[in-house]
Amino acid sequence: MLTALLIAPVVAAAAAAVVRSERWRPLVLPALGVAHLALTVGAIATRTRITGANTLQSGLWLRLDAAGSVVLLSLSVLFLLVACYAPAYLRIRSERPNRVIVVCTCLFLCFASLATASQHLGVMWASIEAATLSVTPMIYFNNNPRSLEATWKYLMVGGTGIALALLGTFFLAYSAIAAGDQPSMTYVDLTASVKSFSPAWLRTAFVLLFVGYGTKMGLAPMHTWKPDTYGETPGMVAALMAGGMTSVAFLALMRVVGVMDAAGLGDFARSLLVFMGLLSMVWAAAFMVRQTDLKRMLAYSSVEHMGILIVGLGLGPVALPLVLLHVIGNAIAKASVFLSVGNIRRVFATGSVPGLSGAIRRVPVSAILLLLGFLAATGSPPFSLFLSEFGMVRVAMVSGQWWTAGVFLLALALVFVGFSQTLLQAIFGEPPKDDAPVFRDTWRTTAVPAVGLALVLVLGLWIPAPLQALFTEAQASAQQRSGLTAIPAADASQGQVAP
Repeated sequence: MLTALLIAPVVAAAAAAVVRSERWRPLVLPALGVAHLALTVGAIATRTRITGANTLQSGLWLRLDAAGSVVLLSLSVLFLLVACYAPAYLRIRSERPNRVIVVCTCLFLCFASLATASQHLGVMWASIEAATLSVTPMIYFNNNPRSLEATWKYLMVGGTGIALALLGTFFLAYSAIAAGDQPSMTYVDLTASVKSFSPAWLRTAFVLLFVGYGTKMGLAPMHTWKPDTYGETPGMVAALMAGGMTSVAFLALMRVVGVMDAAGLGDFARSLLVFMGLLSMVWAAAFMVRQTDLKRMLAYSSVEHMGILIVGLGLGPVALPLVLLHVIGNAIAKASVFLSVGNIRRVFATGSVPGLSGAIRRVPVSAILLLLGFLAATGSPPFSLFLSEFGMVRVAMVSGQWWTAGVFLLALALVFVGFSQTLLQAIFGEPPKDDAPVFRDTWRTTAVPAVGLALVLVLGLWIPAPLQALFTEAQASAQQRSGLTAIPAADASQGQVAP
């Protein structure tokens, strides 16, 4: 099942490459999205029926664990949403050939899926680098000087980050050699033997890996590629990057934190995680105040949400179910918001206020979806991001980390204010006095964002039992690596994600 899941995007990419019709080629994407989601559900269900599925075996390079299953499911749902939107978008943009963007979208799904199943840190690094390269041509889709600049900035900054991650992987291997052991980069072997590795080399390796994968996530201050890249790339590509690429990089960082936990260096790693996560949130909040470009605003919102994930990871295993819920909610909410903003930008031919103003009068459905997406992305109830964000605040307070909880809440408030200033003007302001808009809302361009928001809403009210089981299994594995035998009694939720 896992093999088929990885092969399907390659087959779809080959099919898209040979199809000559610019109109029919994009239909490969929704077909692949449906097949990939079905295979993902099958692969996750299959692993739960295999004896010993919760215990990974030594030497395995590819295998779905609980955390990887959650990220893979999030990626698959995100891809299906974007794939269903793509044919309508590419038909509107018929002046641009779509062979490259369709083929690269399929390849991105292949490499990102490979990263979620990788139990070897070298394979994970290679798959994330391949996903990076597959995204790069899509950023240049608009074929103008700004998109070219954004492409090079993404390639250079992202390439530097992934190079640091590779160096950190080498240092991790050398920490075993320095201690007289034979290095193995498989996750199970690392967590079993890492206690004997050199602590100094381990700390150095973690810092490099954190900076490297943090750059791929877009954490501040390594986020410099995000505003330009998200601002100039098509909305469907930005959605894949903000919800897919960042989630895969975060999973890689989760693996590294697990190794540090097993080595007894979890406190060192988590203190750095909490500090950098809060810095990312505050940094994003500062740049969102009086920001006038909607897509750049969403880029800084992504910086904020990556900080939230890092803070949650730094809070320890007790917060891991909330972190994984946030991964899913952020991916789907970002897709809905980026696609809604794309609809509105096409009407006004700009993404900046005041040129973009009064969207409710010209594209009312997209404007309402954007308003709901804003509420979802800023953690307003009853959307799932409210559940995850304030669950993390509760964990911080229960564990006595009052400064963490206070800065966390302050950053959320600043983001809400900064986001709302620009967004409300864009939706309810006075529209510019120019010609009637060329584009109108259609069900093809609004149905997908609406479905995405409905999913985020449902997850805020009800979490399916199989998904909750994955959360609990991932938490149990993290507790085992960190030496905990039970969730702290002060946490009344007992590891369950609940309001």
